[in-house]
Amino acid sequence: MANEALAPAIVPVRADFATRIAETGFVILLLLIIVGLQPFDTRTPAVIAAKNAASAAGDWVRQVAFLGTFALIAFAAFRKRGVMALTAMPVMMILLLTWCLASAVWGDEPDVIARRAVLAAIFVASMMMSVDTLGTERTLALWRGVMAAVILLDIASCLVIHNAVHQSDDVEAALAGSWRGLHSHKNAAGSVAATAAAMFLYFWLETRRRSDLLLFVASVFFLVMTRSKSSLGLLPVAIMGGYLYRLVWRNQLDRAIAATAAALLFLVFAVAVTVEWGFLARILEDPQNFTGRAAIWQAEVAYVHDHPLLGAGFGTFGNTGTRSPIYDYVGPGWVSQIGEGHNGYLETLVTIGVIGCLLSVIAVIAVPFFQFWSAKRSDAPLNAFLFTLFVFNTLHNFMESDFINVTSAQWGQMLLIVALLKVSGRETDERQRQLEWRR
Repeated sequence: MANEALAPAIVPVRADFATRIAETGFVILLLLIIVGLQPFDTRTPAVIAAKNAASAAGDWVRQVAFLGTFALIAFAAFRKRGVMALTAMPVMMILLLTWCLASAVWGDEPDVIARRAVLAAIFVASMMMSVDTLGTERTLALWRGVMAAVILLDIASCLVIHNAVHQSDDVEAALAGSWRGLHSHKNAAGSVAATAAAMFLYFWLETRRRSDLLLFVASVFFLVMTRSKSSLGLLPVAIMGGYLYRLVWRNQLDRAIAATAAALLFLVFAVAVTVEWGFLARILEDPQNFTGRAAIWQAEVAYVHDHPLLGAGFGTFGNTGTRSPIYDYVGPGWVSQIGEGHNGYLETLVTIGVIGCLLSVIAVIAVPFFQFWSAKRSDAPLNAFLFTLFVFNTLHNFMESDFINVTSAQWGQMLLIVALLKVSGRETDERQRQLEWRR
């Protein structure tokens, strides 16, 4: 039988003015993080250096885009929900964003920190209020529609547009031939394709619509063509995680055992990586391995060792050149010009310290994890779909920096998971109260 949340999400519904405004804002928001403002941009060393300098100085176009989108969403949210729109933001997310902004007090780049922290808060509020206003079904419908359009345009653009494929003059010459479509980088394209593949697989399993099966195949095809090793490796692991979640869901004992096992597995993995970091670093000691990740990770670990508690300040890691906190740990080579730390956990430790990292993990991993195993969550297909994406994002952050990153589609996806868990839980409670009232 088709799932209540997934199946009707394909059917258009009538909407009032405020809802249409919210829908418009939500679609724009998705496009801003999935595609960005500069599709098919040139990636030569000179152009990338100029972009990084502009980003460090403040990208006013991006700021206006996010502010304008937030204004649309906030108008619709307060029009539909009144002061209850303020409850869309989870408490832990508020604490995390407050800590990010507070890091401007001790950071060396207070202007950069404050600007990026405010932009991050605007983005988080926009995503949370969108889902809170639209509800589960409409959010899924719009999300699915945007992902379908993006994947089809990704494939089409790679066939006809020169810069949709990484070129030989790319700042990372080894990427030549990898498809990136509308996205800034083949890794970003790969993570979007993996998300789309998981989404259309679950829609197809619940609705058996041929279009979803074809979109799933198209997503996998584009993922393969991106040559994004991280996403290619993590997608089957995430799908298996979602499948196992669905299997154990109905039995309370199995659910408790599986939740405990999953939590222990993650903790053991995290501890093993921490304890055996020296061994891993030696294996990955060539700076060119994993697109230079080894050298970047070594620098991050060294910085955290010297500055464990507070960090350098939110948003100071990438696109800040010699002002980057790890610059003195890597020297003036190419790796000092990176825009991210290729590990969300390490980069969070570098920028907002142990306290900020703990807040991040609690807000987007620990709280959602326990919500997944709540006995009152009865919508197994939706839960399994979201859990698949949850597993993917949790593991993806070991290879890329997604946490609190407004340029990362995966950060937007993590927020969507948090928001959908919250709103779908509220909707379940409301339906239960209505049933009790009718009795």
